[in-house]
Amino acid sequence: MTERPVPPLVHATMRAGITIGIGMGGFLDGILLHQILNWHNMGSSVVPPTTMDGMRQNMVWDGEFHAAVWVMTLVGIYLLLGDARRGAPLPSVRAFTGQFLLGWGIFNLVEGIFDHHVLNIHHVRDLPVHVPMYDWLFLAIAGVGFLLVGWAMARTGGANSPSRG
Repeated sequence: MTERPVPPLVHATMRAGITIGIGMGGFLDGILLHQILNWHNMGSSVVPPTTMDGMRQNMVWDGEFHAAVWVMTLVGIYLLLGDARRGAPLPSVRAFTGQFLLGWGIFNLVEGIFDHHVLNIHHVRDLPVHVPMYDWLFLAIAGVGFLLVGWAMARTGGANSPSRG
């Protein structure tokens, strides 16, 4: 099977979708794992949120994390706006979804390796106890899996033609 060539401009437009995926992946992590499921906080391995002071400190760290992923998402939005203003072809829904998943997978791999294993500041499931298998499943499925599926979709999705918007 031969791969169809993708114009360099389309590759440049991947930055927006990947950046938005990194930011939104961080939001999903923070909202779902930190707030809804209450599995961990940003520093729950360092300062367990078992006292009011511990909860307060983790809330500050979670807020700083959310501010950082908000900025990343905003950067992605402005990259997309810049692409549109330059007349770059917008990616198809499939390609954009792939870029988003690629960014989300990058976020999960970097965050999972550094926060869970290198820095040991929190784990996927810290509360009420640390479950190490969750860290490895997170890296395999939400990291490598999202990265591979996203890459495949982004490469085969193509761009929308100007007439399709």
